[in-house]
Amino acid sequence: MSFYKKHYVLALIATGMLAGCQHQQRPFADAASNAANLQAAWVELGDNGQAMARVLTRFGTAKGGNALCPLLTVDGASTRMSLRVAAGTLPLRPTASAVADSKPSVFPLSVCEASLPANARQASVAGRPLPLPKAEPQRILVLADTGCRMKKADNAFQACNDTAAWPLTTTVATATGFEPDLVLHIGDYHYRENPCPADIDGCRDSPWGYGWDAWEADFFKPAAPLLAKAAWIFVRGNHEECKRAGQGWFRFLDPRPYDDARSCNDPVNDEQANYSEPYAVTLGAGSQLIVFDSSKANKIALKPEDPQFQIYQKQFKTVAALAGKAGISTSIFTDHHPILAFSPVVGTQMVPGNRSLQSVMRSLNGLAYYPPGIQLALHGHVHAFQAIDFASSHPATIVSGNGGDNIEVALPDPLPIGSAPAEGTVVEKIAQHNSFGFMLMERRPAPAHGWTIKVYAAAGKLLTTCMQSGSHLSCDKSGFIAP
Repeated sequence: MSFYKKHYVLALIATGMLAGCQHQQRPFADAASNAANLQAAWVELGDNGQAMARVLTRFGTAKGGNALCPLLTVDGASTRMSLRVAAGTLPLRPTASAVADSKPSVFPLSVCEASLPANARQASVAGRPLPLPKAEPQRILVLADTGCRMKKADNAFQACNDTAAWPLTTTVATATGFEPDLVLHIGDYHYRENPCPADIDGCRDSPWGYGWDAWEADFFKPAAPLLAKAAWIFVRGNHEECKRAGQGWFRFLDPRPYDDARSCNDPVNDEQANYSEPYAVTLGAGSQLIVFDSSKANKIALKPEDPQFQIYQKQFKTVAALAGKAGISTSIFTDHHPILAFSPVVGTQMVPGNRSLQSVMRSLNGLAYYPPGIQLALHGHVHAFQAIDFASSHPATIVSGNGGDNIEVALPDPLPIGSAPAEGTVVEKIAQHNSFGFMLMERRPAPAHGWTIKVYAAAGKLLTTCMQSGSHLSCDKSGFIAP
């Protein structure tokens, strides 16, 4: 072989080897990580503020284990997400509706998850960036009761196809524009329980029941821009108890590991699955949010021998321990049911706060109700807005349940003399409105501490601004606020 021919062959070999090396260095085409398979992706915060990435995927429904989960990339390193629960159709179980108005829950999507390190700087799945939580969020968006009501028992069929009657997409678009660092949803994501009657155009052809299609229509599709914008804290509402949308709650949103005994799939386990342990999420600068599951709270006072009394009493002892942690100066309590607030009733004055929870809290803390350290309480459930400051020694209370479901009538204005949400409480001032909207909590810089709370209508009109300092709340408007 000539000198030139020999070197030509060696060049071809080297070129081939180089091409092979380049081929090996190319990213592996991972089918499970195909973006087309992902139907939703978000980050949520759980116990001790642990951040978790979750995705819903259509990939590999016939496969098993983690093989169907996509790769999660954190700061350049990729790992396979873990399967939380596989896709499936669940047998019909007893629901809040008659059997004729119920159906099995179909979940064609698998749920995958992965914990995120506290020091992560970037994260993505299937090329979709994930919003990482901030150690000290400056803007917290708060909303609740966002679904569209379709309930035969109440003959209540909201016009889900009308953005004026059900404005969640408008609310989400407006709220996303405020660039929140964290979203707090205080329960009731799902309301489409029964089929829309054929003669009602407003909800015609809407999905219903407790499967994925209703969850997608009520929450995941309209909330998508906010899920992509910020990390979330999810609070469980009464619409997510086991006889309602509890199966979807545990598959999609509950922050703790999935457990079939706590899945609401088998009604034998409902007494376990309808209660969850309280937990805290640190908000930085000595502040924390304490999350309480009140999904099964009743309206009447409980007796000490009642099993529910005993469960809640134990859990409120945990709340007290969380509020008393060293290094915490401000604890914000959140659950779905208002404890020291009002519920308006058509044709009457109003009813006070939740008697069941009050009876348990009173057994531990007397007429103070809350343990020391709780300075602000946030709730949903009542489909209106209330901001209450007390002359008595009770934490300021806010109800922000006006996210989408049918709005309540307004409270009397002014409140009747002596009106109180619970024995021993004295209302100093109340600001209220009964139009769709949300609120934004903005951290006040040191040395002031506390939060500035801005209350908005769905399209973005500022209705009132409140300043929280310690256990007090001062709003620039009082009484009924016209939208």
